[in-house]
Amino acid sequence: MKNCPYCKIEVGGNLRKCPLCQSKLNGEGEKAYFPMQTTLKIKSFFYKLQLFIVWIAVIWSVGMDFLLHLKVWPLDNIHWSLLVALWLIVFEFGIMRLFKKGISSARIMTLFVFLVLLVLMITAYYVGHLRLVLDWVAPIVVMGTLIANYALAMLDKNGNAMIYLLTNLVVGILPYIVFYFAERDCPICWIVCLMVSVILFVGAVIFKGREVAGEIQRRLNV
Repeated sequence: MKNCPYCKIEVGGNLRKCPLCQSKLNGEGEKAYFPMQTTLKIKSFFYKLQLFIVWIAVIWSVGMDFLLHLKVWPLDNIHWSLLVALWLIVFEFGIMRLFKKGISSARIMTLFVFLVLLVLMITAYYVGHLRLVLDWVAPIVVMGTLIANYALAMLDKNGNAMIYLLTNLVVGILPYIVFYFAERDCPICWIVCLMVSVILFVGAVIFKGREVAGEIQRRLNV
């Protein structure tokens, strides 16, 4: 049995370091108490590998932009490497959520989609295509997220996806309200998104009425 020279404790199994002070253990090891977690080691390796690749891309783009002054059309009037870094940060956020246990698929997808939309709008602003993203790309992406969350809410037995379906309903309605009070014509894609969100909400009430009512009562404390 191994022992720690600093904590003065004996440690069974085949650990290399003391579980209290992380110092190197002395003595002969024993048979492992628990099986090797090969799956976690493989996931850890791939996570570290992609993180290393992301950092390579960030450092390379910053160096080419700030040190070599390389310009990329149509971003020749700004530091394009900052947009690259922003996209990679969002990508890394999504990867972290995928590797993290205990988070529902609806939450991962919803957060990642809205972050991507935000970064896409920032990029479109500098490229000069913000109107295209706001009027067409954003509503189409929101509609896709609504449909995906509806499917997850129908399949999820724990009810964890229902809150994201209801949240996306608000997202589908809010742009129409903003355009209405701004006295501007609402783009057709947002009108279709509004109809899709209402249809999916009605479907959720029909098929999961109790869960919808329970989620609303729980969130609004009514």
